[in-house]
Amino acid sequence: MRIAFDNQIFGWQEYGGISRYCYELAQELATTCGQEVAVFAPLYVNRYLAGAPAALRVIGMPAPCLPKSGRLYRFVNSLIAAPLVKRFRPEIFHETYYAASRRAPKGACTILTVHDMIHERFKDSFSTFDPASREKALAAKRADHVICVSEQTRRDLVELLDIDPARTSVVHLGFSLTASPTVEANAAPAARPFLLYVGKRGGYKNFEALLQAVAASPRLSTDFDLVCFGGGRLTAKELGLMQRFSIPHDRVRQVSGSDAVLAGLYRSAHALVFPSLYEGFGMPPLEAMSFDCPVICSGVSSIPEVVGDAAEMFDPHDLDAMRETIERVVGDDSLRQSLIARGRKRIEAFSWQRCARETLNVYNHVLGRE
Repeated sequence: MRIAFDNQIFGWQEYGGISRYCYELAQELATTCGQEVAVFAPLYVNRYLAGAPAALRVIGMPAPCLPKSGRLYRFVNSLIAAPLVKRFRPEIFHETYYAASRRAPKGACTILTVHDMIHERFKDSFSTFDPASREKALAAKRADHVICVSEQTRRDLVELLDIDPARTSVVHLGFSLTASPTVEANAAPAARPFLLYVGKRGGYKNFEALLQAVAASPRLSTDFDLVCFGGGRLTAKELGLMQRFSIPHDRVRQVSGSDAVLAGLYRSAHALVFPSLYEGFGMPPLEAMSFDCPVICSGVSSIPEVVGDAAEMFDPHDLDAMRETIERVVGDDSLRQSLIARGRKRIEAFSWQRCARETLNVYNHVLGRE
C-alpha cells in the first residue's frame, strides 16, 4: 500500500504531540507494517524527521525555524508538494492537520486524525480569529474517514460536527517517553518531596484549581513542592495567585528541558497530578506510569478511558475532592505501590506498533480490502 503524509504539521512544529504522532505512525507503518510510506514536506522544521529510518521516505529538507517563517513555508510547500505527491500515486493520503481544502491527488482516499474537540468545548480559551474550528469542520466533512484518538473525541466529533459515525474509528495513541540510559536522574529539585504537573497551565488545564487545592492542605503546602514541567515560565497572573493563596514562590517551580529531564522528574516525583477539565487523549499519565510515578488525575472526558484502574481520580470541579485525593495518595505508601503496579500493566495496552497496525486496518477498510 502506498501511503502519503502531507507537510502541514511538519512545517509548523519543531516538537509537539501531533507531529510526534504523525512521525511515529508513519515510521511504524513503514518498518513494522512494511508499507510504502512517504512524508511530503519540501521545507520542514520538525526535528523528529531528522531521525527517520531508511524505510520511511522523507521528501524534503530541513529549514530553519524562524519567527514568522510558518506562513512562507506553508506557501512554498503547497506549491512544491502537490506534483510530488501526484507522481507518488498514493492510495491513502493522511492529512497531518486541518486543511480547509482537499490536498490529496485524484484517486487517493483522504484520512484525517482528530485529536480533540477542545476548541469547540472551550471556545472562550481561544481567540475568535483562531481558524482551527472552522478548518477542522471542513476537513472532517470532506475526509473519506476520520480517526479519533479516543472514544470521547469520537463522540464529541459526531455530536458537534454532525459527522456520520460510520466514517469514524477510534485508534488510541502510543507513547514515546520510555526508560533509557539517557534519563537525567538529577533533573528534579531534591530539597523536598514534590508533586509533578506536566504541560500547559491555562484555561481548561485547571492549574489554578490545583494551586488552590494545594494551598488548602496544610500537609501538601508544608511538605511538598509543586514542580511544573513545560508550559513556559510562571506568569504574572500565576505568581499573583500564589501570593493570594499564601503559597511561597520557592514552593512552585517551573522546569523546561528534554525528554530526559522529564523522565528524571517522573522518576523522582511523589506523584503526577493531572487536573485537566478535558483531554482528547492525555499523554502525561501514561508517561508517568512508564517511570513508576503514581498518577492522580481528573475523572472526566477521555482520561478514565486512558488510565483505566491505574490512577486515583477526582472531580476536577470539586476542590475538596482534588485535595483529599492527593492527600490520600501521598499519605498511603501501599496505595502508591498499588498504583505503580497497576500502571506497569496499563501501559502494555498502548504502543506505536499497535497504533500503526490498527491504523492500517482502517486504511484497508476504507479501500474495501477487509
